[in-house]
Amino acid sequence: MPKLVALDLPGGELFVSHLQRVWEQGDAILPLDQRLPLKIRRELVSTMGASLVLSADSEQKFSGRSVEAGDALIVTTSGTGGIPKGVVLTHEAVAASAQMTSQSLSVNYLTDRWLCCLPVSHIGGLSVVTRALITGTELEIHGQFDAGECENSGRSGVSLVSLVVTAMQRIDVSLFRKILVGGSSLPVGLPENVIATYGMTETGSGIIYDGFPLPDVQLRIQNGEILVKSPTLFRCYRNSEAPIDTDGWFRTGDGGVLNADGKLSVFGRLEEVIVSGGEKIWPIIVEEALESLPWIDEAAVVGRPDHEWGEKVTAFLIVDNQKNSLSLDELRDQLGLLLPRYALPRSFHIVDRLPKTTSGKIRKKDLLPITPA
Repeated sequence: MPKLVALDLPGGELFVSHLQRVWEQGDAILPLDQRLPLKIRRELVSTMGASLVLSADSEQKFSGRSVEAGDALIVTTSGTGGIPKGVVLTHEAVAASAQMTSQSLSVNYLTDRWLCCLPVSHIGGLSVVTRALITGTELEIHGQFDAGECENSGRSGVSLVSLVVTAMQRIDVSLFRKILVGGSSLPVGLPENVIATYGMTETGSGIIYDGFPLPDVQLRIQNGEILVKSPTLFRCYRNSEAPIDTDGWFRTGDGGVLNADGKLSVFGRLEEVIVSGGEKIWPIIVEEALESLPWIDEAAVVGRPDHEWGEKVTAFLIVDNQKNSLSLDELRDQLGLLLPRYALPRSFHIVDRLPKTTSGKIRKKDLLPITPA
């Protein structure tokens, strides 16, 4: 029976060669995040049922569980809402993702070159590796993101790269033909060669580019929730059945709307919507307004229980040092030109950090214990 092999390795040539060998043997891989403590990595090996762990200098065998024939990857989610899940992606889904992405980007397999500088333990970085291997496109892989090294790659012929927003903002984007950037909160006015993507581990990477679905991807909104149907969808979670409808639609758990031209606008996780005084408030809208103020470096907005309003809009802010004495009235006055009054924060905390996952997403459930700076 096919088995699950955990790769306890950073991105690099050894990771790629092990991945290819495991696939040739008919087994599936579980990439382990090198930024996690050893104890947590070992817990993931046990929870996901890996039978073999490959590291740079050792092989360890365990009494794991088999996978189904055709399974290619088990990728753990970032766990913003709790314990990470193991998303099972088949070879068929991984190949569909590689072909759809390449078609949309007009990839020339002879002249283009991909750079992977995101963690290969998450779908954003791993999908760069798999699409390059599947399509035969040249690949350069770095163990981690370094702005200088990323730019050097662009100058030496790398034409395609996938980045997070903070990384994109640290480089000269003109060095690349196309840059894929994921995330729900993207800056406005992206350069023409930068593509805003929407997707998740369960969709096998990005399936919506600049608001529009890739070929063979279907999209609809039901009761404010984004539903997708795609040949790239996961088969199941490692420890449970997949929440895919019988007709193939996957409920993303994200809220959004389709504009008149069919373009998708994503508001964020449905579980994070704030209901205050009977009004629905999307945190991302408030966060974008806050971060448009020049003295706010980063913002996270959550709803907190309130006996009068049901929930009150609460902001956690990283600010310029000169604004540590900011009053709530001053903040609301400045936001009053950007937001309706019901969406204005009713309390805020100035902090020196925001809790984040290893992939850079804010862990909003961990905001309350933060001590104001």
